[in-house]
Amino acid sequence: MPDTLISVDLSRPATENEMLHNRWHPDIPIAVWVEPGADFLVETVDWTGGAIKNDDSAEDIRDVDLSTVHYLSGPIGVKGAKPGDLLVVDILDAGTLKGHEWGFNGFFSKKNGGGFLTDHFPLAQKSVWHYEGLFTRSRHVPGVGFAGLIHPGLIGTLPDKNLLDKWNTREQALIDTDPGRVPPLANPPFAATAHLGKLTGADRDRVAAEGARTVPPREHGGNCDIKDLSRGSKIFFPVYVDGAGLSMGDMHFSQGDGEITFCGAIEMFGAWLHIRVNIIKDGMALYGIKNPIFKPSPITPNYNDYLIFEGISVDEAGTQHYLDANVAYRQACLNAIAYLTKFGYSPAQAHSILGVAPVQGHLSGVVDIPNSCATLWLPTQIFDFDISPSAAGPQKYLDGSVDMPIAQDL
Repeated sequence: MPDTLISVDLSRPATENEMLHNRWHPDIPIAVWVEPGADFLVETVDWTGGAIKNDDSAEDIRDVDLSTVHYLSGPIGVKGAKPGDLLVVDILDAGTLKGHEWGFNGFFSKKNGGGFLTDHFPLAQKSVWHYEGLFTRSRHVPGVGFAGLIHPGLIGTLPDKNLLDKWNTREQALIDTDPGRVPPLANPPFAATAHLGKLTGADRDRVAAEGARTVPPREHGGNCDIKDLSRGSKIFFPVYVDGAGLSMGDMHFSQGDGEITFCGAIEMFGAWLHIRVNIIKDGMALYGIKNPIFKPSPITPNYNDYLIFEGISVDEAGTQHYLDANVAYRQACLNAIAYLTKFGYSPAQAHSILGVAPVQGHLSGVVDIPNSCATLWLPTQIFDFDISPSAAGPQKYLDGSVDMPIAQDL
């Protein structure tokens, strides 16, 4: 068995673990060094650091402090990696930590994070999902079960100071266009809840004040939420600092394309990754790489019958937008949610299904002015009943006696 380089104790606060961090900055100390070609295990906590519980209340989703996320395992230094190289990461295997075979999905309150459909789901809600080997089901969302595809929602390399400054400058400029917006347009550095591994003293205070938040994806990878980065995938990351500084976390048991619920996939309470690292010298220039590229996992859930929901660049109020793919995908999601309610699901349950099941999202057209066309592919075989349209009309298989917990804003 390969060595476990980073271990976690899920019974203790994430802030007590010096092998974890929740900001991006080039001066976060390397937690452990490895040779090129090494393969090893890395354990991870859930992205909130254990703030969400396996219970029937959504108050923890409502009250979670999003300035603390994401807790990442790392940074891992690869000897000989230099700025301009490519770090090659093979995901060899992934799994759940024994005794913690569950995860959660939720919608944040619009007042605390919001989400893709926050205007339709403004209050905090939660569903808990239990693993049955490769499969998963939820006591809060009946009538559906499916195979998972475990993957890191977040994996990336450390930025250099120049790239970090670019991130903070451009994101602050966006915030300044509407500083009072709820939820905000972006999240600036916030020193109070920064956890920076082994860093202490004045250096810790400086890095805490400068460190970029881990919420968005950026040029180095980060929180890309690509569900196909699972067993057998290979990722090529730009290297910006000596050693690369690879970190990972936010492990998902399963996720739909877009992670539309924001809290967002089936978030694993505790998980592990088996990875191997290598280097391509001067690979960024050789291949013209600005953002990571990857080869997907050869393993995918074997669903081959879909209902495909279309959306166009016309919003809920009937307002026309110009080739707006975001609006189009939102409409595809809302159309799917409305459809699933005809079989007895609450809108919240349908929303959760789209966030966690192996749903495919596609951009079908971005040139036919004024409308982009986006589609959401919903696998029909994950349901315990037939959801296909027929002349007989939809049959309500669920009686509404079970729903997702909800927490009113305080």
